[in-house]
Amino acid sequence: MTTRTTEHSNLPLTLLSEDERLFRDSVYEFADREIRPHVRQMDETAHIPRELIARLFDLGVMGIEVPESFGGGGASFFHAVLAVEALSRVDPSIGVLVDVQNTLVINALLRWGTDDLKRRYLPKLAADTIGAYALSEAGSGSDAFALATRAPEQGDGFAITGRKLWITNGNEAGIFIVFANVKPEAGYRGITAFVVERGFEGFSVGKKEDKLGIRASSTCELLFEGCRIPRANVLGDVGKGYKVAIETLNEGRIGIGAQMIGLTRGALDHAIAYVKERTQFGKPIGEFQAVQHQIARAAMELDAARLSVYNAARLHDAGQPFLTEAAMCKLFSSEVAERVTSLAVNLFGGYGFVKDYPVEKLYRDAKIGQIYEGTSNLQLQTIAKQILG
Repeated sequence: MTTRTTEHSNLPLTLLSEDERLFRDSVYEFADREIRPHVRQMDETAHIPRELIARLFDLGVMGIEVPESFGGGGASFFHAVLAVEALSRVDPSIGVLVDVQNTLVINALLRWGTDDLKRRYLPKLAADTIGAYALSEAGSGSDAFALATRAPEQGDGFAITGRKLWITNGNEAGIFIVFANVKPEAGYRGITAFVVERGFEGFSVGKKEDKLGIRASSTCELLFEGCRIPRANVLGDVGKGYKVAIETLNEGRIGIGAQMIGLTRGALDHAIAYVKERTQFGKPIGEFQAVQHQIARAAMELDAARLSVYNAARLHDAGQPFLTEAAMCKLFSSEVAERVTSLAVNLFGGYGFVKDYPVEKLYRDAKIGQIYEGTSNLQLQTIAKQILG
């Protein structure tokens, strides 16, 4: 059964079950109480305190889909999307930390992991260990299968040599899903996914990037110098890593959509509160029709983006095809995020351009939504291919 529920700031109505609404609101209340006081400092220092990460584990949002038998929440993909949305409303850096953990790392292990891999790693991911997803390289961004990282067979396992770039959660992670080519002459059919532990010999975390936005979220390079991987740590079949990557990223794009709608909601919250308080020409600027129309359009676009994200997540949980919907929701929500955060900066006027007020950060945070986990052009290409057959 579904219930029509109102948002706190009287934004448009969205269908959620009572359980889903309570879950999303409880995560937001946690974020408002525990994360908001640290947002500016985390942005300035480009660091998430370990004690805050520990509280995320205690809250249960780091292992939402992990079965209860492995110490997780045993909930749905949709619940993971709601958590990312709620956290991103306060800080998109925390939202993407939780997003990668759930929609990429845990999802890949649940779908492709052997019973042994699940037994060894899912309890850790639910309890205290952060995961990262390492696909991108210097020459392999949008062209994800042009991997230069190699993993030839060596004894009873493999030896990874290469360099990964722009890896979210790289600084904090203890478990990494890494893609490398075991048979370069086979092209993309040599790509294989591996589960790598931070302590494996020959593996190290390199430079941490100094970014425009989502600064508290670490983005790092990973270095492999003959890193030995046991055969038991192959995720999926040897040579089928391309399938693991494609299908997992389709799910991850819904998570990025959730990050973007949460971010947008946060920016609109700030803008609505501000236009009610800021006076010009003897009255609050929210009483001017031009401002009202801009707020109305922003709320409309946010609601449409939210419904697009929710629809893609529902299709995923129902076992229905969602490739087109995932691309659409990621593309549209990232565009809405950029427009609405820009509007928020404009409505704040001079205050919107300084760091003492929160909207300039959300404006910076929004830009990455059109780049990572598939650029906007790639999403358009995916949508076009599906529509045109």
